[in-house]
Amino acid sequence: MSEFFDSLETRDPQARQAQLLADLPHQIAHAQTHTAAFAEILQSVDAAGITSLAVLATLPVTRKHDLQARQKALREQAGSNELFGGFSALVRGPQMPRIFASPGPIYEPDGATKDYWRAARGLYAAGFRSGDLVHNAFSYHMTPGAFLMESGAHAIGCTVFPAGVGQTEQQLEAIAQLKPSAYLGTPSFLRILVEKALESGSDISSMRKGLVGGEAFPPSLRDWFTERGLNVYQSYATADLGLIAYETSARQGLVLDEGVIVEIVRPGTGDPVAEGEVGELVVTTLNPGYPLIRFATGDLSAVLAGSCPTGRTNTRIKGWMGRADQTTKIRGMFVHPGQVATIAKRFPEVVKARLVVSGEMANDLMTLKVETTSTDAALDHKISEAIRDVTKLRGDVQRVSPGTLPNDGKVIEDARSYQ
Repeated sequence: MSEFFDSLETRDPQARQAQLLADLPHQIAHAQTHTAAFAEILQSVDAAGITSLAVLATLPVTRKHDLQARQKALREQAGSNELFGGFSALVRGPQMPRIFASPGPIYEPDGATKDYWRAARGLYAAGFRSGDLVHNAFSYHMTPGAFLMESGAHAIGCTVFPAGVGQTEQQLEAIAQLKPSAYLGTPSFLRILVEKALESGSDISSMRKGLVGGEAFPPSLRDWFTERGLNVYQSYATADLGLIAYETSARQGLVLDEGVIVEIVRPGTGDPVAEGEVGELVVTTLNPGYPLIRFATGDLSAVLAGSCPTGRTNTRIKGWMGRADQTTKIRGMFVHPGQVATIAKRFPEVVKARLVVSGEMANDLMTLKVETTSTDAALDHKISEAIRDVTKLRGDVQRVSPGTLPNDGKVIEDARSYQ
C-alpha cells in the first residue's frame, strides 16, 4: 500500500509551481466573475497577468474581519438573502448541503463535492486507511470542524462515529465497545479521554492513531500520547480554507496541501518576508466554490528549507507559531503592526523594525528598535518624527545591527508589567 495519497505529493517542485501558477489566473478570473466581493476587491486586476508569486503579492489581502463586515452589511440590507458577504460562488441547494457558523458570527458554505475541504490528504499521511473506524470528537455543533474531517475520512473509505465533544464516560463506553482504530479531534480532549480511561480502567487500546487540530500541539504532548500507545499527528486547517498543511511520519514541520498557494508576509501587511523568517500565513485557495484570494489566516509560521524526508516534495512550514494580530493599546491609543511597517517603509536604511512597549500600567514607554547599518546621526530624529506622525504617540528609537531582532514574527512586543 502506497505511503502517499496520490502522485501529486511527489511531483517535481518546479512542475508543481508551474501548475499552480497556471491555475492561478483562472481562479482569480473565476472569483471576479462569480463572487460579488472579489468583483469589487479585484475590480482593476487583469487576472491573466497574475502569473507569478511576485505579482500575486501586489493584490490586496482579505482578512477575517473583512468577511465578517461584508457578511453583516449584506445581511442587514432589506430583502437580502446573501449570507456569505459575496465571497461564495456556491448556490443554495444540492451544491451547498450545509451552512456553518464560526464565532463572530461568520458563516461558511459547505460544498457537495467529494472531500470538499481536502482533508483526506492529511488523514492519509497520519495513517488513516479504508476500512478504519474513526472516532470523530470534533464538535458537530454549528462549526465545520467535524464535517471537514469527516468528509476527508469518507473520501479515504473510513467509517465515522460522530462522537462530538463532552460526555466523556459515554465516549469511553463507545470506544470500548466499537473499538475504533483512529481518533479525530482536539489534542486536549484526547488527553482527557486517555486520562479518564486510565483512571476508570476503560479499554481504549484499539485506538492507535489520530489526527488532531484546532489547538497547539507541542512535542511534549505528542510524546505523552506516544508513550501511551497513540501515534498522533497534527493538521492545520481553517473553516474558510480547508486543509492548509499536515504532518507526516518524519515529524519535521507540516507539508503544504496541494490545493493552496501559501505566502508568508510581514504581520499587518501583504509584503512577503524572506524564506525562513516568521510571518503571517496568507493563503490563496484553488477551491472554485469558495475562491478566497490572498486570505490572511492571522496565524504565524515560517517556511522550512528542503523537502520532507518522506519523499513529499511540497513546501514545509514550521506549523502554528502564534497569532499575527499584535494590535496593542498604548496610552489609550491602539497601535497596529501595519503602522510599524508604514514607519519602516519610509526609511530605506531600515532592514527590520520592532516596537517594544515597556513600563508599568499608566506609564507606558514605547521604543522602536530598528535594524540598520546607517551611521546618519539625524536618522533617529527622523524616525521619531515618523513614529509621532503615524501613531500620534511619542516613542524612542534604538538602532541595532541587522540580524539582531528575534525571528519570531513579532512586530509589536508588549513587555509591560501588569502586576
